Amino acid sequence: RKQAKVFGICNAVGSTIARETDAGVYLHAGPEIGVASTKAFTSQVTVLSMMTVLLARMSTMSASKGREIVKELKLLPDRVERILKHRDQIEEIADKYWQMPNFLYLGRGFNFPVALEGALKLKEISYIHAEGYPAAEMKHGPIALIDENMPVVFIATRDSTYEKIVSNIEEVRARKGKLIAIATEGDTYIKTKVDHVIYVPPFMEMLTPILTIIPLQLLAYYIAVRRGCDVDQPRNLAKSVTVE
Repeated sequence: RKQAKVFGICNAVGSTIARETDAGVYLHAGPEIGVASTKAFTSQVTVLSMMTVLLARMSTMSASKGREIVKELKLLPDRVERILKHRDQIEEIADKYWQMPNFLYLGRGFNFPVALEGALKLKEISYIHAEGYPAAEMKHGPIALIDENMPVVFIATRDSTYEKIVSNIEEVRARKGKLIAIATEGDTYIKTKVDHVIYVPPFMEMLTPILTIIPLQLLAYYIAVRRGCDVDQPRNLAKSVTVE
């Protein structure tokens, strides 16, 4: 309306977004029946990463760096399959914590938005109060809530924020919080610091959110099923919002 060019990223061909925008791209992730988006979210992050590479190459990114990122993106199907092999372990964690009234999700850097999305999925489909928060700000409020009845989920992959995340984990451990970590395969040190570890394959730091969200989606799913919730049609939620 103000003459700005609008680019849409959507999954449904012919949707309102597709019709109203000047240009865009379809995810082609297939129909998502459930109200709480999972594969659409993962696909959106993937497409946005591809767009970032395109725009960066038009600016200052070298051709070799662009090829490196694209090469990593092509490995995604294999990496996702490796994560899905941990389904039984994730279900066991869900069986342990499905009755907890609150969850806290913490992440840094690229994985802070993953903490937000993981918390959102849990509250949407299991009706458990969950809060996503930047781990760097943990001492500015959430730390007051931590005790033996508070499960705390950390995204603790081996990246540039790892040492600081481990420090945050130790703070929670000192207050007897129940610790669940999403960590990088091969990281045995993290196992000495937390109650449960879910491993994801090593991956380029800027692309790790595509992988780290998947265990959190599965955790939310198994907790919701254990609580007898309808994971496809959560109460009070709609696939599209028609009011402002």
